[in-house]
Amino acid sequence: MTVSTASREEVEVEQLARRRALLLQRAPLAIVQYGADLRIEDWNEAAERLFGHARQEALGRRVDELLPASGDPDAWRRLLTEDGAAPRVWSHVRKDGGAASFEWRHERLLDERGEVGGVGVFGQDVTERIEQGRRHQQKELILRTIGQTLPIVIWAIDKEGVFTFHEGKGAEIAGLQQGEHVGKNVFELYAGSEGHEPLRRALAGEGSHSINSTHGVFWENWEIPVRDERGEVYAVVGLTLDISQAKSTEQELRTKLELIERQQQVIRDLSTPIIQVWDGVLTLPMIGVLDSQRTAEVMDTLLEAISRTGARYAILDLTGVDMVDTKTASYLLDLVGAIRLLGAEGIVTGIRSNVAQTIVSLGIDLNNITTLGNLRAALQHCIRQMSKERAAAAVQAAPERR
Repeated sequence: MTVSTASREEVEVEQLARRRALLLQRAPLAIVQYGADLRIEDWNEAAERLFGHARQEALGRRVDELLPASGDPDAWRRLLTEDGAAPRVWSHVRKDGGAASFEWRHERLLDERGEVGGVGVFGQDVTERIEQGRRHQQKELILRTIGQTLPIVIWAIDKEGVFTFHEGKGAEIAGLQQGEHVGKNVFELYAGSEGHEPLRRALAGEGSHSINSTHGVFWENWEIPVRDERGEVYAVVGLTLDISQAKSTEQELRTKLELIERQQQVIRDLSTPIIQVWDGVLTLPMIGVLDSQRTAEVMDTLLEAISRTGARYAILDLTGVDMVDTKTASYLLDLVGAIRLLGAEGIVTGIRSNVAQTIVSLGIDLNNITTLGNLRAALQHCIRQMSKERAAAAVQAAPERR
C-alpha cells in the first residue's frame, strides 16, 4: 500500500514536470537555460522561432557565442552573479543576419548546496517598441531644436481652450517662460483679442491661418484641429511665428514706395511744367524722351490747365525733346485737336531735325498745326494774333458807340 502510494506520487510528479516542460517549450516568450560554463541546456520553441536556431542546433553551444549581446561580451556571464529584478535590453543578431532588440529577465538556478549552477532567462522581442521609442525621441529632438532655434511658439489647447502645451523661442521673445501658459485658458488670457475667432473656427473643425499682435509682437498663426477616432475635434495644435521683423520691413518698403511715388510725381510735374507766359498764353516745355505714356499724361495736365485758366493759346515746346516713339506724333495731333475743342489754339515749337524726320517717315500731316522755330517766335505769334483780335473787336465796337 505504501509502495503503491509512493509510485503514484512519483508518476504524478513526473507528469507535472512533463507538463511544465511542455508549457515552457510552447510559451510565447523565448526561454533559454544555460549552465555556469555558459553552455545552453534548454532552448524552447519561441527561441527557435525568434532567433532562427533550432533546439538541437542551440543545445551545448555557448550562449555568448550564439547570442552575443551587442557591445557587451560579458553580459551573459554577469547574470550568474546578479539578481533578476531589473530587465535587460540587449541587441542580438538572428540566424538570418537581421538585428533585433530583446528584453530579458532572468533567474539564477541553485543546486542542492545553494550554489549557482546556471541561469534561466526569458525574453521578448521589443525591436518595434525600441524603434518607436527611437523615432519618438528623434521627433522630440527635432521639435525641440526647431522650437529653441526659430522665433516660434508651438502650442496646443484642449476643446475647452486650456493650454496643454506651450513652448518655443517665441515665448521668450514675448517675455514668457517656457510652458507658462500650460493649464490656463486662452480665451481668458487674451480676452478681447482678435485671435479668438480663428481659434473658435479651429475648435469647430476648420483649420485656419491668422495674423495678430500680442505682447508687442506681430504673430502669424496656424491653427490645426485634431480629431479622435470618431472624427470629433478634441484639441487644436498651433504654430505661431514672430513676423515683427517682416512687418517692420514691409512697413519700411511701403514708406519707401510712397516716397518714390511722391518723388516720381514731382519729377513728372517738373518734367512737364505748365507756365503762363502771357495773359491767355500757356507754354509747356518738354524735355527728354517723349513716349506715348508721357504724352497721355501731358494731355490730361494741359487740357485741365486750359479749362481752368481760359487760355487762348497753348505752346508745346519740343526744344528739349531728343526722341519720340512711333505713336507720339499721332498723340500730338490728338492733343492739338483736343486743345481746339476747348476753344484754344495749339502751337508746336522747337522740333529737332531727328524728330522731324520721324514725323515725316510716319507720313503725318502737320499742315493744319502751327509750327514755329522756337518759343520766342511762338510767343510773338500769340501776341500778334491777340492784338489783331483786340483791334478787330475795337473796330467792330466803334459804330455801335456812334
